[in-house]
Amino acid sequence: MKLVLVAAVALVDADGRVLLAQRPEGKSMAGLWEFPGGKVEPGETPEAALMRELKEELGIDTWASCLAPLTFASHSYEDFHLLMPLFICRKWQGQPHGHEGQALAWVRANDLRSYPMPPADLPLIPILRDWL
Repeated sequence: MKLVLVAAVALVDADGRVLLAQRPEGKSMAGLWEFPGGKVEPGETPEAALMRELKEELGIDTWASCLAPLTFASHSYEDFHLLMPLFICRKWQGQPHGHEGQALAWVRANDLRSYPMPPADLPLIPILRDWL
């Protein structure tokens, strides 16, 4: 089974809310809500992938020193196995906007279960709730 490495981040605003992005139409799992991030390219660190993805997808900049590893997800889908480190970030430059047409929502940790998410993301919710 193919192993896919994806880095994700819980962006936490000054009010303690976490940013979720809705997967746009045309992508797998369209309509589900997820933590921003994306695939780690060959030769790229998870932190570098997140900085690149946040710029491309949300139009914001952050720094490796502002990305703190929190936990990870390991989940088998039908045709691949996902390994996804989840970082937490409280400092970035700019206002997040969905540059790929995706909807965004700032959500309190206790309300994350109200948003349908990919199966790999679900075990991350209790960890975020405990941490925030």
